[in-house]
Amino acid sequence: MQLRLTVQRVSRARGLPGIASITDWARAALAGSGAGTAEVTVRLVDQAESADLNKRYRGKRGATNVLSFTYGLAPGKTGLAGDLVICAPVVQREAVQQNKPQRAHWAHMLVHGILHLRGFDHLRNTDAEIMEALEIRILRRLGFPDPYA
Repeated sequence: MQLRLTVQRVSRARGLPGIASITDWARAALAGSGAGTAEVTVRLVDQAESADLNKRYRGKRGATNVLSFTYGLAPGKTGLAGDLVICAPVVQREAVQQNKPQRAHWAHMLVHGILHLRGFDHLRNTDAEIMEALEIRILRRLGFPDPYA
């Protein structure tokens, strides 16, 4: 799997993860996916942009932690393409509220978003169990604890 990653850091928040960490987390979430090439843009935003996108594309009010947008590839190409929009203030606030290390929660949100790009979802209980188990396994390989414990 080849990863073409673009990171856009437009949030004013401090303590954003570095490109190397984001790359490591994305590679871990893509491992075993069978994707030929993964073209992913990760955009780290503030609440206003997250809320706007959440309203426009999901019909929901307010900022959310991560939004995933999957795009089709050019004919004849294999892999996946998509954007992740991660709201820094929401992720940082959730980490505090859930008593989790910031870095661990950032990794979880990146892995969670990549799994959405891979086609996983959590709308039904059985799908949620599959996705959560995969998140736990990936995060453990990265040295992070179970985010659902």
